[in-house]
Amino acid sequence: MHIVLFLILGGLAGWLASALIRGRGLGLWGNIGVGVVGAVLGGTLLGHVGVRMGGPLGQWMTALLGAVLLLWVARLLGRR
Repeated sequence: MHIVLFLILGGLAGWLASALIRGRGLGLWGNIGVGVVGAVLGGTLLGHVGVRMGGPLGQWMTALLGAVLLLWVARLLGRR
């Protein structure tokens, strides 16, 4: 059950991040992928600066932050 919740929260984080950065979603699998990769990226980056966000809301916010950062960097690299 934990993996299902992880995928749902990742999908929501990816959808919101793609809506904020791109103005539209990436589709179900794209949103889940961006959210999951964003969760790993956000957790890694926040861990390096000593920030820990606990609970489902904190984990979701970490995933959202990582997903926004991931899409922002991808957008910057895509413009070159």
